[in-house]
Amino acid sequence: MQRSELVADIAVRRGFYWPSFEIYGGVGGFYDYGPLGTLTRRNIVEKWRRTFILPYQDIMIEIETPVIMPEAVFEASGHLEHFTDYVVTCQKCGRKFRTDHLIEDVLSQKGIRLSLEGLSGEQLDEIIARYDIRCPACGGPLGKSERFNLLFKTNIGPYANEYGYLRPETAQGMFVAFPRLADYMGRKVPFGVAQIGRVGRNEISPRQGLIRLREFSQMEIELFFDPQNPHCPYFAEVEDMEVPIVPEEEVARGNTEPQFLTAREIVARGHANEWMAFFMALSAKFLKELGVPLERQKFLGKLPQERAHYSAKSYDQMVLTERFGWVEVSGHAYRTDYDLSRHSKYSGHEMYLERRLKEAREIEEVRVYPNPNALRERYGDRIGEVIKAIQKNSQTIAASFSSGAERVEVEGYEITRDMVFLKREVRRTDVEKFIPHVVEPSFGLDRILYVVLESAAVVEDDRKYLRLPPDIAPITACILPIVKRRDYVAIGVDLARRLWRAGITALYDDEGTIGSRYAECDEIGTPIAVTIDEMTPKDNTVTIRDRDSRRQIRIDIGKVVDFAVGIKAGGSFDEISRRLGGVVFKNA
Repeated sequence: MQRSELVADIAVRRGFYWPSFEIYGGVGGFYDYGPLGTLTRRNIVEKWRRTFILPYQDIMIEIETPVIMPEAVFEASGHLEHFTDYVVTCQKCGRKFRTDHLIEDVLSQKGIRLSLEGLSGEQLDEIIARYDIRCPACGGPLGKSERFNLLFKTNIGPYANEYGYLRPETAQGMFVAFPRLADYMGRKVPFGVAQIGRVGRNEISPRQGLIRLREFSQMEIELFFDPQNPHCPYFAEVEDMEVPIVPEEEVARGNTEPQFLTAREIVARGHANEWMAFFMALSAKFLKELGVPLERQKFLGKLPQERAHYSAKSYDQMVLTERFGWVEVSGHAYRTDYDLSRHSKYSGHEMYLERRLKEAREIEEVRVYPNPNALRERYGDRIGEVIKAIQKNSQTIAASFSSGAERVEVEGYEITRDMVFLKREVRRTDVEKFIPHVVEPSFGLDRILYVVLESAAVVEDDRKYLRLPPDIAPITACILPIVKRRDYVAIGVDLARRLWRAGITALYDDEGTIGSRYAECDEIGTPIAVTIDEMTPKDNTVTIRDRDSRRQIRIDIGKVVDFAVGIKAGGSFDEISRRLGGVVFKNA
């Protein structure tokens, strides 16, 4: 049995995950998470927060924004125009396929590998014609490739013309909220905004289980910084960490083998700025602590035609899996000021901060002054609110009218040219406005869960189990009375409840042989098993069994909670045993 087969078996049988809507035949691209999957995902999220957020709370904050957003957000972000894949339709049976996936599937069977990223519909159609690719279902001819937008569309409220979309990334909520967040952070950079939540992408033909879903979870950070000062104050913490990287120029040469460079070398060679290198180093460490060695990771540079529309530089963090080959688990993008500039333009709301100049200087600018008479005639008693909106967005109004516009909308108010006076003025200042740039590390929780499970799968002659890191394992301790005797059961239940009250996930089980229960606990990755036996009622001791070595120690039952807490925190079985006075007992 391969590791991927073990994961597929355990996932459904033991309650990690399974296809959604099974009683109705299922719908591709949707999965339920069972009790163990839910706990494991939650533990991965908390580890991510401990890695990327909690140690940097002086600049990192977390927020939550709506899952459904109005159409204007995605018009500004470019998703309505660019967030597409090509779909091809069989002219005989009408089935639809994602064009690049269909080509990859057919050509891989012939031993042919082509890079399809960034190709136009016409170029994909040329490949279909060259290799005579036909419908895999009925053998019929294929039509022309057409763009398909991956946004889920809906209506907001009862009005058919008020469209909304399920967010395809959590990022836009953070960009739209930038003015509020900047005020909260004292209008100083750098600062980072993190968000963890559900997103949706209306995939044409989802496949590969958790690797390609229509609804999934992201863990994202938008790190705002001054482009004139891209220094990361924490860079010294990671500068000596090795990162397996394939720089963009190597990808262009057709080389995908990673170089193991320190974060400092990555910056020195111009492969990334300090913030990107910082997050890439932390990401490599994060996956390594989840059980994925550096040798099975790489950060693959994306060529210009392969990048998302908002990115000036991108790396995909890839993990080598047994079942799916190289799988992207996180993306690292330098989004420049693309998003904030676009939202400023489309909303009429200025998205800027100020930096202090080394020397004061004179500047000429167009100043905007409200025309009270014209404003009162249009807005009446609301004139005060409108004047505040004009003053707050004076730069946008001045730029619009200076370029010849007759009207501009700010904060929901239409301002026409007669409602303001424009005056060119020269003034002396020691500050200037700028729009922050953004580095974004974005993680796919569902894919990470899969690679963690596959990396943890152990297939030995007499054992098949998950060697999950203790802080990720869904259950920390199994409580097992050696036989189902009343006094043993009472002790076991009481111990389980003490663990639960201490915040430790524990599983109580008194059915079946002790050997079969050990195997079941190992199978789901539980790091320790606590056995109540004939000695427990006499001397108040229990045995604790280590999942990996199967070594057992005997210890006072009053120390079990501390033992489990230590294991959950990452302590070794031997070290905690020594510290708490455990006595080596036997292997089982």
